[in-house]
Amino acid sequence: MTDVGQSATNRDRREKLRLVRPVPGRNAVSRARGRRERHRRQLPLRRLTALFINCTLKPSPQRSHTQGLIDKSAEIMMARGITTSEIRAVDHDMATGVYPDMTGHGFARDEWPTLYEQVMAADILVIAGPIWLGDNSSVTKKVIERLYGCSGLLNSAAQYAFCGRVGGCLISGNEDGVKHCAMKVLYSLQHLGYTIPPQADAGWIGPAGPGPSYLDPGSGGPENDFTNRNTTFMAWNLMRLAAMLKRAKGVPAHGNQRSEWTRAAASTHPTRTTADLYAFSGTPCSSAKMRRH
Repeated sequence: MTDVGQSATNRDRREKLRLVRPVPGRNAVSRARGRRERHRRQLPLRRLTALFINCTLKPSPQRSHTQGLIDKSAEIMMARGITTSEIRAVDHDMATGVYPDMTGHGFARDEWPTLYEQVMAADILVIAGPIWLGDNSSVTKKVIERLYGCSGLLNSAAQYAFCGRVGGCLISGNEDGVKHCAMKVLYSLQHLGYTIPPQADAGWIGPAGPGPSYLDPGSGGPENDFTNRNTTFMAWNLMRLAAMLKRAKGVPAHGNQRSEWTRAAASTHPTRTTADLYAFSGTPCSSAKMRRH
């Protein structure tokens, strides 16, 4: 065999060995690359904040069974670097009403404006509360009413204020009503502008009739596999969706700005069609929608 042929054969041998034998240090490099990728994926989570509003009827320092569910969800989030905070609504002098500040509507004091600042500082909002008479507590309803009173405010993109944030709920109680209560909370949050991920609720109820509540000895609540699974799924879905929205800088403003709709409506002929109003968003309007107003 010539020197050239021998050299080519040796190169072929070396190439085969290179393919089947790991190069020293290659596994370490791959592991380091994997760590960097995991770190990159977790970075958006570490920049997120979550607020839990406990709508128990019990003032501090009384034990709240709802707090037990909050603690489990918050623990999952904190383990991923998310900053969490909590408000026990009943501890605050929060006036009743549907205006951002009720001191201008007959109340001497209203702490809601301060609480609202905390709400707006959070990427994730979880409303948590007990079931009474098969429905949400009066405090839960009051918190939702106060959120509703601020829903007409606008963000920097001229969208409704809560747009680009993520919402979920936790429900505690006895007998029945978890899904019924969650349905009301989640509907309210999406109507106000929050984005709701899949499986955005979790809860625990005891058996029918009088019995132990979630944190009572022997209740089985903290150990309940179904509740723990749903709480975990909820926490992860909230985190992931919030991270996606954070990365995208919120929900795109084009097509959901009240001011643009008003401007388009004012600039069209009195006999405008629905298609004229849809035009501001660039959305094609089917002939079925082209009715005169």
